[in-house]
Amino acid sequence: MQFKTTSLLVLILTCCSIGLNAQKTISRSWTSFTQSIEVQTATEVRFKLVGKIKVVSDDPKGVAGLWARVDNKNKETGFFDNMMDRPVTSDTWETYTIEGIFDQEARTLNIGGLCMQNGDFYFDDLKLLIADENGDFKEAPIQNASFEQSTAENPLLGWSSGIAEGQQLKIKEYDPQLTQDTADGSLAILIKGRGATPPRPMEIVAEAGYTPQMGILVSMLDAMKERVEGSVRNHSVYELDYLMDEKANSIGSLIMHLAAAEKLYQVMTFEGRFFNKEEEKIWGAALNLGDDGRESFKGHDVDYYLNLYDEVRAKTKEELAKRDDKWLEEEIPGAGMTNFYGWFHVMEHQSSHLGQILLLQKRIKPEDVPEEIKPSQTIKD
Repeated sequence: MQFKTTSLLVLILTCCSIGLNAQKTISRSWTSFTQSIEVQTATEVRFKLVGKIKVVSDDPKGVAGLWARVDNKNKETGFFDNMMDRPVTSDTWETYTIEGIFDQEARTLNIGGLCMQNGDFYFDDLKLLIADENGDFKEAPIQNASFEQSTAENPLLGWSSGIAEGQQLKIKEYDPQLTQDTADGSLAILIKGRGATPPRPMEIVAEAGYTPQMGILVSMLDAMKERVEGSVRNHSVYELDYLMDEKANSIGSLIMHLAAAEKLYQVMTFEGRFFNKEEEKIWGAALNLGDDGRESFKGHDVDYYLNLYDEVRAKTKEELAKRDDKWLEEEIPGAGMTNFYGWFHVMEHQSSHLGQILLLQKRIKPEDVPEEIKPSQTIKD
C-alpha cells in the first residue's frame, strides 16, 4: 500500500511473511522483529513510532524497547534509536514513543521491537505516525500492528524476525508466542528469553587452543572477518553483482578475492610454495580480479561467498593451531617476510578491501521494482 500526504511523502509497505522453514538459527543475547517501509520525500518528515511494552524479568539486564532506523540511499544510517539509553523495565503495560525524522536521502524506514537478555517481554498495539505539512501526525498503515492476525504457528505474522526486511532468524534463546495478556485487543506478542548470556566485550584476547601470540593473531583475523561479513550479510544478488563502472570490482568478487589471498598465504606459509596449476585454475580469477573476476563471479547469493570464505578460514585456523610462536618468527621461503608479517598482511588486506566494499555500497543504484510486486492500493490524504 501507499500512504501519501500533501508534503510529497510516499510510503510503500513492503513487508512480507516468510515461512518458518526459511529461518536460520543462531545464538545471541538479543532478538528483534521488524517491518521495513520504503519512503520517498522531497522534504524533511517527522515520524513517531508508538507501542505498548511490559517486561517481567529477574535479570538486571533483561530489557526491551521499540526501535527505528532510517536507511539512506547511500547505505548510511540517517536516523537510529533503539531506546537502550532509556530501556523498558516496567512490569506493567506502558506506552512508549520514538520520535525521528527522515528526508530526501532516505530509502527505507525500519520499525519494530527488541529485547535483550532473559525474561518475558510483551509487545502490543504498535503505531506509525507521520507528520503532514501542517505538522499534524496521522497514522500510516502497518501490517498486523496489534498482532490480532497472528497464529500460534506464526506469531510474528507480517513481521520479519530480524533487523532487515525479509530476514528470518531463529534466535535459540528466544521463543515468540501469542498471549492473551494484552494492552489492547485480544492478542499480544510475548517473547520468552531463556539462557541468554551477556555478549563478550569487544577486545583482543588470545583464542583458546593456540600459543599466546598465535591466539592473538587468530583473534584479530576473526575480528576483521566478522566486520567484512557483517557489512555484506544482507546484500541481494543484485547488490553483490553491481559494478560501479567497467573497471570496478563487484562486492561478490571482493569477498572471493579475500578468500583467494588467504588461500595463497596458506600454501606460502604452511607449505613454502606458491599456487600450483590446479590451484591457480581454482583461485586465479579471484586473486587477480580484473576482467576475469568481473566475468567469473555473478549470480551467487551471499552465502555462496561467505561459505567459501568460512572454509578457507577454518583451514587457516586448523593449521595455525599446529604451530607455535617461534614459527611466526620464521621467514617465508622466497617472500622476504616472516610468517607473522605474512598473516598480518592477510589481516590488513581484509581491512583494506572492507573500505573498498563500504565505498561500493554507497555507489549502488537502486534496483528497479518488478511490476508484479508494486503496490496495488493507494491511500491518499
